Amino acid sequence: PVDRLRCHLYPGARLLALTSNGHAPRDVAKLLQDEGYGASRMTVLEHLGGEKERIVSGIAKEWSKDVADFHTLGIEAVASPGSAVNSRVPGLPDEAFRHDGKMTKQEVRAVTLAALKPYPGALLWDIGSGCGSVAIEWLRAADRTKAIGLEPHKERRLMAAENASSLGVPHLDLIDTTAPDGLHDLPEPDAIFIGGGLTANGVLETCLSALKSGGSLVANAVTLESEAAGNAGHPVEFCEVMSGTLYGIGLGPGDPELMTLKAHRLISSAKVIAYP
Repeated sequence: PVDRLRCHLYPGARLLALTSNGHAPRDVAKLLQDEGYGASRMTVLEHLGGEKERIVSGIAKEWSKDVADFHTLGIEAVASPGSAVNSRVPGLPDEAFRHDGKMTKQEVRAVTLAALKPYPGALLWDIGSGCGSVAIEWLRAADRTKAIGLEPHKERRLMAAENASSLGVPHLDLIDTTAPDGLHDLPEPDAIFIGGGLTANGVLETCLSALKSGGSLVANAVTLESEAAGNAGHPVEFCEVMSGTLYGIGLGPGDPELMTLKAHRLISSAKVIAYP
């Protein structure tokens, strides 16, 4: 899909694309305009080495040319002033994703990806994928990476699929299932992220037994109960990460008796807590 070009765009990029048909340059031109690269130069090389060899060039925002199905497309990316540049280094702004509020926030996501250690060709299991932010950043971080996102809520799978396409990784594989039952028939992972369901029976054990030797397992514990589940006799190292932005101290989510780790750490370190 042409959406995969989105992941490779940056000011000054010079790309060669093998397309599927003569309509592709029009689709690419529209994509470039949508991404703020309407001033980019496109060059179509038709029938290279053949009797019908031809070069067709133009600017993306003005593209209206008909070209042969058999061609190679060259792109010289020119960003419009003020256009956003989405780096492939993990840590995209939260605003880059459509979400319902439940997502791994930017600062924590960057640290999470660093711990997962994406590399070319590696496969990630993203358990409790939500809007897909961690799996999407994994796919963007290295070439030929693969990711399987487990998400039982249809509306979140739709959001994740939309986010994956808009950020250049439409090949994110989203599955309607939960852990641990949905894990048994999946291909062996190189890394596993548990973004939800850490306290469910058998999840951590199943993940540890499935993970390839030398692989990385990262679990984000939001509640004290989740942290306790991770520490329950498992070879898991916990690293405390707190967002650089304080959104508030409170209880949640769900059960009012579940206090967030951020709230617990801040309250514990405070010398005085004043109530207005």
